[in-house]
Amino acid sequence: MSTFPVIDSTLSPVHLAAWLIEKYNLHFHTSCRLFRTNMNHTYIVSEQEKKYILRIYSYNRRSETEITEELRLLNLLKASGIHVSYPIADKNNNLLQKIDAPEGMRHVVLFSFGEGHKIRNLTQELSYSIGSLLANMHTVTLHQPINRIQYNIDSLVAKAYQQAKLYISESLEEMKFIQASAEVLHAVFEASAAPDIRRGIVHLDVWYDNMSITDAGKITLFDFDNCGNGWLVLDIGYFCMQLFYTQPDKKEYECKLQSFLDGYRTITSIPEEEIQLIPYAGLAIWIYYLGVQAERFDNFSNIFFTENYVKMYIGKVKEWVNYHHINIHTAAIC
Repeated sequence: MSTFPVIDSTLSPVHLAAWLIEKYNLHFHTSCRLFRTNMNHTYIVSEQEKKYILRIYSYNRRSETEITEELRLLNLLKASGIHVSYPIADKNNNLLQKIDAPEGMRHVVLFSFGEGHKIRNLTQELSYSIGSLLANMHTVTLHQPINRIQYNIDSLVAKAYQQAKLYISESLEEMKFIQASAEVLHAVFEASAAPDIRRGIVHLDVWYDNMSITDAGKITLFDFDNCGNGWLVLDIGYFCMQLFYTQPDKKEYECKLQSFLDGYRTITSIPEEEIQLIPYAGLAIWIYYLGVQAERFDNFSNIFFTENYVKMYIGKVKEWVNYHHINIHTAAIC
């Protein structure tokens, strides 16, 4: 009997190690172990004292062009002195590989390893450093295009609603909240002075889980899988929203927020128009990631993506909305 088709597979770390040794001329004692099956599959590769990160892109999640553009951005940032996890070329100087997995062709990239740890409870000093790191990145990506998604309210929020309603009833109050949020966000961003809102390439997932920080305070930013074109304030807003949720004491949050913004301003200014948009930018991306989870229901979120989860998730969004006095009215949504 022929092998039954699959929608997702986890590639063998042992066989990947042998493949890497041959492909990249690594030491014959190189090992590979699975780290995480998430939006993509991540492995830690150890070559004696040296480590790498191996990413196996999920089947059909990103096109070859999208991945190539991500790698181009990483090399641009690396060349500009920004500390990022960058792609490693194989023995033939290729950055992007392909593996014929059971479900179909999977793209593969070997990345440099970011030394350090993930620190959830950031200090004011680290918040300041992250602000300057993000600002340095934005000075490089300002006005730069990338051949990937254009982030706007439709692609961030309206699309998220369309994805979520495949699994969640539209009558749920939280779904009405998403619809009403899209209307508010459209109005706010359309009313803003467009020339004063900086645009360029955004990371779109800047938070503590995508940074490695050494004891000496060196920060390496990674996971540019969601990079695209958009308002730079999206990166600022999302980091601020993540900081908000990791700091239960809101006085402490405000201090760390100010340190982050101060660090950013040491490199470049933030137009006042963008400062006013920070709460709305955070709201837009938080909803966007609910849509990403719904989109990946078959091979990622099915274990938790339920009405109760959506209630909890949007409940956290409402904390942010209430803190910033954003009025989201769901009464008109039928």
